[in-house]
Amino acid sequence: MRSGWIRTVPAPFSHIHFILLPFLFLLMASLLSLTRSIHFQPVCLIKPSALRPRFPFYPLKSRPCPLWSSSFSLCLLRTRAHRKPINRTHLAPSPPSVRSFFASPLSDVAEMAEIETNPLLKDFNFPPFDLIQAEHVRPGIRALLKQSESDLEELERTVEPTWPKLVEPLERLVDRLAVVWGAVSHLKAVKDNADLRSAIEEVQPEKVAFDLKLGQSKPIYNAFKAIRESPDWEKLSDARKRIVEAQIKEAVLNGVALEDDKREEFNKIEQELAKLSQKFGENVLDSTKKFEKLITDKKDIEGLPATALGLGAQTAVSKGHENATTENGPWIITLDAPSFMAVMQHAKNRTLREEVYRAYISRASSGDLDNTAIIDQILKLRMEKAKLLGYNNYAEVSMASKMATVKKAEELLEKLRSASWNSAVQDMEDLKVFSKSQGAPEADNLNHWDTGFWSERLRESKYEINEEELRPYFSLPKVMDGLFSLANKLFGITVEPADGLAPVWISDVRFYRVNDSSGSPIAYFYFDPYSRPSEKRGGAWMDEVVGRSRVMSQDGSSPRLPVAHMVCNQMPPVGDKPSLMTFREVETVFHEFGHALQHMLTKQDEGLVAGIRNVEWDAVELPSQFMENWCYHRDTLMSIGKHYETGESIPDDIYKKLLAARTFRAGSLSLRQLRFATLDLELHTKYVPGGSESIFHVDRRVSEKTQVLPPLSEDKFLCSFSHIFAGGYAAGYYSYKWAEVLSADAFSAFEDAGLNNDKAVKETGNRFRETVLALGGGKAPLEVFVEFRGREPSPEALLRHNGLLQVA
Repeated sequence: MRSGWIRTVPAPFSHIHFILLPFLFLLMASLLSLTRSIHFQPVCLIKPSALRPRFPFYPLKSRPCPLWSSSFSLCLLRTRAHRKPINRTHLAPSPPSVRSFFASPLSDVAEMAEIETNPLLKDFNFPPFDLIQAEHVRPGIRALLKQSESDLEELERTVEPTWPKLVEPLERLVDRLAVVWGAVSHLKAVKDNADLRSAIEEVQPEKVAFDLKLGQSKPIYNAFKAIRESPDWEKLSDARKRIVEAQIKEAVLNGVALEDDKREEFNKIEQELAKLSQKFGENVLDSTKKFEKLITDKKDIEGLPATALGLGAQTAVSKGHENATTENGPWIITLDAPSFMAVMQHAKNRTLREEVYRAYISRASSGDLDNTAIIDQILKLRMEKAKLLGYNNYAEVSMASKMATVKKAEELLEKLRSASWNSAVQDMEDLKVFSKSQGAPEADNLNHWDTGFWSERLRESKYEINEEELRPYFSLPKVMDGLFSLANKLFGITVEPADGLAPVWISDVRFYRVNDSSGSPIAYFYFDPYSRPSEKRGGAWMDEVVGRSRVMSQDGSSPRLPVAHMVCNQMPPVGDKPSLMTFREVETVFHEFGHALQHMLTKQDEGLVAGIRNVEWDAVELPSQFMENWCYHRDTLMSIGKHYETGESIPDDIYKKLLAARTFRAGSLSLRQLRFATLDLELHTKYVPGGSESIFHVDRRVSEKTQVLPPLSEDKFLCSFSHIFAGGYAAGYYSYKWAEVLSADAFSAFEDAGLNNDKAVKETGNRFRETVLALGGGKAPLEVFVEFRGREPSPEALLRHNGLLQVA
């Protein structure tokens, strides 16, 4: 059944008032026609922020989890039983600015009718995801852009270098548009269709044009500089100083200082980059869902576990094979994560594994969906952008607003590579020896479609762990209960279902409320867990819906509360069974919840630095990777690992085996990540588009030092590397390893305190909440880390957790 949804009518208008309103305005227009200056005060919509950290006019920033597996990239890149009364003042819209919704006088009843019927333009506490259609995007976004243009002109005319006259109106201006654009972009990620694509593609250039106009506003830029140069600068809080400094830096990076002709060239580049990135992502999605392998003979899928067979049959039913069953098929294999991983790890049919693997690494690399030329053009334009801004390459542009420099990032990657190489070489030797002992004819010539399969067999043999046999212990409801229990223990919060409070885009989505120790709500989040390859992009991510903000408060005292999205792509329920998860999927849920915690538990009231906003990109993975460590904590694992039928906890001997297996193939997994990070930096520092070396040649060269098993000559995984070509990780993929150092060291504080000492864990958890989670982007991340840990970070904990310390 579809979850309920709330639609509010903004006071003081009733439904009758809305019907009469257009005619009343026409009457007013005729009475005041001499002035030609009538302005309609719009129906006020909530002004939640979907600001990207740093300069506030960017679209939502997805936080995709890293490319984990040795055989595939798991991630690509972006409620409610006990209902307590909700304090809606936390979520209600601020009083609107005294500006018209339309820049010109109201003259058409159709415009009023559009406001009445378009859900994007209505007042709401939560985005009306169940009502938004492609037909609403063009008129809705254009109306909001029109109002935003008018508000920007007003701000530029009245701006003064003070907080009330500069920062507060700026936050209101960007917030109104950001939440609606964020809702539309989110729907495209989770419920993609041709009409929605077309609508977004049409209005995106107009949205980018406004973003650029705002980002290059000299009156706003000069006002921020005046604040920094004023005698009162030292009196500002750390958070306010960070806002001013970030806005100045981002304005420069967005071309505010460029002369007219160069600024025009810069703007053309930005428009083209936005278009190319969107097309890149669409090609990846389309090529992923284009591949379908229909299997009718059970011999061809021998080895696949029942969960995978059930998914294959379920997919077949959805494709018209009405009589498909788990036992007898037919089954459809896809390139979506749960299906792909099952084949690579469990299918005994080597020919099938090869076919699926080759299809995976060649996604979006041929025909109408070929991303090769798009990549070259993106790299070319990024280089041109860097040169216009006075940098040597795009990596320097990227690093200008991060913790690291190019040199420091390269040094870290090399240190980790050298610590991982010998271990990875040994991993491959172990696979060869083991597969030979099992009589595998391919033992002397293992290929990429063999490593995942034989790794699983070796893991089963060495640790007596079979991931598929563990699935019954990791049902989604139990995992979420355990996760929320951990959050309560560490941070003193409670998470409770709130289904029906907010509209959702599909009935599988859950909605939750987060309460503090007194039971008062402090945040909300959506959770969309299941794979839907026909309409939902791959991977896992967290995004903002609404950010915490004092400025966006309606009552002037209580800040607006944050709202988040959590999106995964795990195995959906099959038949009457709940979603039964692999351990990797459990880690992914913990990872994304870590991002959400930093967004939701912020105590920053300055909206532009609350939660994940203005947190340097290479530090933003700290809370997410920190949360993954708890999957190996005994009490935590026992609380989430309960058999979905019997309720029995996971056996203690299995826990010990999981713990022992934590470092299994750690060198190989580390090298895979380092390949992606090194390749990303190489493409954005040394690669010359159109030169003698192609992007694929660069990959081969990088792989010589980062892959024990060289990639196939036809490997074109770059064509689906959405993190750096359709996400925010360009010249920033190293951030996963950079932040992994921080997160491992942060978790070691709990180890030092004693993981079995509940009092010490709670005290350390509270300190983590009051620093890493609470301070958000209002303080430099290194300072935040030192405040929590008492010293600067060390890579020792990461190498120890990965079993690589002695090697290093």
